[in-house]
Amino acid sequence: MPSLFATQHFIMDRDDKKRNKSIGKNFMCRLQCMFSQSSSAERLTLEDTQQWSQSLERLLDSKYGLAAFRNFLKSEYSDENIEFWLTCEDYKKIKSSFRMASKAKKIYEQFIKAESPKEINIDYHTREQIKRSVKSPTIYCFDDAQKIVYGLMERDSYPRFLRSDIYRTLLENLSTNATKG
Repeated sequence: MPSLFATQHFIMDRDDKKRNKSIGKNFMCRLQCMFSQSSSAERLTLEDTQQWSQSLERLLDSKYGLAAFRNFLKSEYSDENIEFWLTCEDYKKIKSSFRMASKAKKIYEQFIKAESPKEINIDYHTREQIKRSVKSPTIYCFDDAQKIVYGLMERDSYPRFLRSDIYRTLLENLSTNATKG
């Protein structure tokens, strides 16, 4: 006879699967709304979506792939890495040294500083190096942390995304729509 713990664990697993399926379907509805407002030339195709599985870079290069990945990470309460990575990409485009200094401090306070609201998982040495470089910031001051975060996403979040109900539901719906013509 199964223990009470085993029974509760089974029920929680079943509930998690139902919740994840629901998240996937709800996300698909949101994506369809997003897609319906774009021109047919910009619509997401099954082929585009399948290409996301080739690399994290391919996924992030697609505006819909990025949106899907961000939503997936938010559903797991682990979106700080992609938010940091995107913020760094924007930071690199800054030309004004005044704006760069201001933005570098904000990035440090939000993502790097210990106990910050969206603290990313980087080693002490990298954190300290950034703390020093933010005093006279350059476009490169977050590069090491950004590489670490990209590696974490590539090894951890990205494979989970590819196995997620969000991605699988999206593929299934696009496949069904493609076969319907």
